[in-house]
Amino acid sequence: MNARRALGRYGEDLAARRLVESGIRVVARNWRCRAGEIDIVALDGDALVVCEVKTRRQGVYEHPMAAVGPVKAGRLRLLAGHWLERHGGPPPGGVRIDLVGVVVPERGAPVVEHAKGVA
Repeated sequence: MNARRALGRYGEDLAARRLVESGIRVVARNWRCRAGEIDIVALDGDALVVCEVKTRRQGVYEHPMAAVGPVKAGRLRLLAGHWLERHGGPPPGGVRIDLVGVVVPERGAPVVEHAKGVA
């Protein structure tokens, strides 16, 4: 596994842990279809959560919370639609797209931020 992939996996592990700690139940990780991949699919009560995880080393690139623009948001909505087609349609609580940003400093603990309903 290369360093970039390992960093991404580490960030996804931290994101899943944060979601679970906040009472959200993770139902799938790295779900793939021909249109792309959803990092984390979860349930927050009766709402389906499609969660994008962005992990960055501190100071190297833009902040991970700035990583979901209109194009990425559109892709996430498309992927959510594919998930719903394959898993019985929308739940009673609807669908929400969240972003978890992870910043890994050179020293110290990573910073994990969870933004709900970003797209």
